[in-house]
Amino acid sequence: MTPIRTRALTALALALTGSAGLTACGGDASDSAAPSGAGYADGKAFTIDVSSDPGALDPQGSVVSTLYGMTQFAYDNLVATGKDGTILPQLAKSWTVEGTTVTFTIKDGVTCSDGTPFTAQTVVDNITYVENPDNKSPFLGVFIPAGATATASGSTVTVKLAAPAPFVLNSFASLPMVCDGGMKNRASLKAGVSGTGPYVLTEAVPSDHYTYEVRKGYTWGPGGATTAETGMPAKVIFKVVANETTSANELLAGTINAVQIVGPDADRLAKAGLKSADTQTVIGEQWYNHADGHATADPAVRMALTQGVDLKQLQVALTSGKGLPATQLAALPPAACTGDAVTGNVPSFDAAAAGAALDAAGWAKGPDGIRVKDGKKLSLTLIYPNSLGTGGGAAAELAVAAWKAVGIEVKATQQTQTEASGVVFGTGAWDIVWLPLAVSTPDQVMPFVSGAAAPKGTNFSAIDNPDYLAAATKAMKANGAEGCKDWFAAEQALYKAADMVPFANSPIPTFLKGATLDVIGSIVPTSIRMLG
Repeated sequence: MTPIRTRALTALALALTGSAGLTACGGDASDSAAPSGAGYADGKAFTIDVSSDPGALDPQGSVVSTLYGMTQFAYDNLVATGKDGTILPQLAKSWTVEGTTVTFTIKDGVTCSDGTPFTAQTVVDNITYVENPDNKSPFLGVFIPAGATATASGSTVTVKLAAPAPFVLNSFASLPMVCDGGMKNRASLKAGVSGTGPYVLTEAVPSDHYTYEVRKGYTWGPGGATTAETGMPAKVIFKVVANETTSANELLAGTINAVQIVGPDADRLAKAGLKSADTQTVIGEQWYNHADGHATADPAVRMALTQGVDLKQLQVALTSGKGLPATQLAALPPAACTGDAVTGNVPSFDAAAAGAALDAAGWAKGPDGIRVKDGKKLSLTLIYPNSLGTGGGAAAELAVAAWKAVGIEVKATQQTQTEASGVVFGTGAWDIVWLPLAVSTPDQVMPFVSGAAAPKGTNFSAIDNPDYLAAATKAMKANGAEGCKDWFAAEQALYKAADMVPFANSPIPTFLKGATLDVIGSIVPTSIRMLG
C-alpha cells in the first residue's frame, strides 16, 4: 500500500509507503555537534536496520516503505522536494507547468550505473511503462497522474496530462527513474538495480542484508548534491532486523549507525543521549475490506468496529503514549494542506451504539457472545505490520478485547510489511488492516480510496464513496493549496461513513550513532556524513 514509506509504514506505499514505509521529514541529526565538513571521515560504511525485507527490488513495482527507502540510494527522480516544500532540480535542471502541460529539461552528463547515458527518451519510457495498466505499477495515479502521455525532443520531455493535477511536481518528486538497461530487462530489477543514483547495489542477501557502494562522479543529486563531499559513506548496508529491541541494542553497541524506532525502546535510546531526526506523521490508520464476501462490506459492521473501540486509548497503546490524534491523511511534512479534517467527523466511541447498529443489521448475539447472521459468525481478521513495533501488539490486544465486548470476534496477526502488502494488494484475504499512508499531498491519497479495487487498482479496500469522489474531483480542478478545503471535505466523507479511520499521529525518530543525515520524505542519501 506508500508509497507506504516509513519504517512504521508510511506507503503502504502503501507507499505501504510509506511509512509502513523509511519516510520522515524536516530534520537532520547527529551524535556530535560537528560543524559542516569538520569531524567527518571518508571511507566508512553506514549501516541501517530495517524491519522487513523489501521483496523484489523493482523501484516501480511496490510502495512498501522499506523498498522505497532503499530505492532512493540507487535511483533518482526528475525533481526533489526540499525541507520547506520547495521543488529542487535533480535529473531535470528546469521545468514548466502550464495547465495540463508539464515540461522537463534533463541535465547533461547524467549517467547510469552501467555507464550509459540517461536521456529524455528514457524518461518517456519510464512514464509510458507506469501508465500502462498491464504493468500493474502502484505508482500509477499516485506518483504519476493517470492518463498522462510523454514525448521527447532533444533534452526536453513534454508531459500531457489527461486532467489537471494540482500537485504534479510533488508527484514527480517521488517517481524513481529506471535506466534503459532495466527498462529493456525488467526481470533484472527483481534482485538488481539499474539507475542513476549515488549508490549501486553490489550484494543482495534477501531477509539478511543489502549492500550499496558509492558512485564516483555523481553530481546531479537534489539541488546539485554530489558524492564528492567529505564524509560520504563508501558503502551503505541495509540489515533486515525485525525486532526493535535487537536493533536498539545494535545501535547502542555501535554495530549499526541508524534505525527507526516507534516503540518503547525509543526512550532507552534517547536517555542514552542518542540524537534523532524526527517527523510527525500518521501512524495509525484502520482500513476495512469493503469487497463482497467480507462481513466488513456491511456498513453496520464498519460502523460498529469504529464505535466499538476507544480510538484515544488505541492511539496511546500504539504510540507508547507519545502520539497525538490524527488530523488528516496527507500529513507527511512538508504537507501541501494543513488542518484538522478528523476531529468531529470520525464516529466517537460508543459501545452501546455499536451494538445497536449490529442489532439493527441482523447481527444477533449467540450463546458465546459472538454475533451471528444467517448462520455465519461475525469472525474477522486484523493484520498489522511488525514495523509498528511493540505498540502494534499492545494496540491489537486492546482492539480485539473491545470488539469482543460488542460481539465481534477478531483474530489479530502480525506480518512483515512485504507480507501485509501482498495480502492487501493481492490475495484480499483480510478484513481489517492497520497500514498508514505516508504521503504529503491529498491527491496521492485518492487512488487508495477510490477507483479500481485491488488487484486491478490501488484501492485495496474497495471503497466506493460518492461524496468523497465528488469533493475530490472538485479539489483536483483547483490550483494546488486552493483546493485544500475541498480535499478536507472529501476526507470527512470517508470518516463520517466509517469507510476508514485515522486514529494516531506519532513522531517517527531515526536514531543515529556515528553519522549525521537529513530526512525529507525518506533518508536523503547525499546528506549522510560519517563522523570521525
